Amino acid sequence: MLIGFAGAGRMGRPMIERLAGAGHTVRAVGRSAESRSALGELGAEPVETVAAAAEGADVFVVCVFSDEQVREVCLDGPVLSALPHGAVLVVHTTGSPDTVAAIADAARPHGLEVVDAPVSGGPHNIAAGQLTVFAGGTDAAVHRAREVLSAYADPVLHVGPLGSGQRVKLVNNTLFAAQIGLVADAIRLGNQLGLDESTLLDALPHASSSGRALASIAAKGAVHTFRTTVGEFLGKDIAVARTLAAELGADLGILNAAITIGLRTTDQT
Repeated sequence: MLIGFAGAGRMGRPMIERLAGAGHTVRAVGRSAESRSALGELGAEPVETVAAAAEGADVFVVCVFSDEQVREVCLDGPVLSALPHGAVLVVHTTGSPDTVAAIADAARPHGLEVVDAPVSGGPHNIAAGQLTVFAGGTDAAVHRAREVLSAYADPVLHVGPLGSGQRVKLVNNTLFAAQIGLVADAIRLGNQLGLDESTLLDALPHASSSGRALASIAAKGAVHTFRTTVGEFLGKDIAVARTLAAELGADLGILNAAITIGLRTTDQT
């Protein structure tokens, strides 16, 4: 299958390597000669522009950082007109459901389908073929996208129509940020009881209080260190989640206070 790819960053590079390793032809955008050389080493066919990556592609994958960048690639540039009729555009970036809806509206006259497919996991999950994907779209579009996603993702969960993937991911990240806040407050309580952070992070992952957030924090050795690692992407996703909740009249409830602690940028616990 011929795959166009925009967003060869921290997450995109291992995706490209897995896709090429699975036998797909991957045309990946590299803005500089250095980045194109690196893409070639991953097994991709490096190209300079999004239009060149999209030309003739069966599936086009977008794995950039922000909603604004997704709009730039998909709505402000020539990608929709460059893709052939019947192609599927897969958006991995976590963002607003309104963004993928706008892309789908713009893509429809070109005979294209869109799948929102935000992910949970990191480069190590991609390398192992175990990334989690929340896919939103029609049955046919998700089935077509699955042929590509299965190179680096398992499970690929079809969670509903277009935009559902984004909604599930935003709930996931809201809960994850709240869990970080709970761990931070648990460390604060431990400090008040005369326990240091390292002792708690060594012990608690082995007990009934353990979970993904606690284990991830323990692996980094401190709440502040983990916050620094995930803060940029988690913070922008929580901002989207809060905006969406406000627009829909939804209530974050007790999650809101825990999120505020979870995203605190100081080293206070």
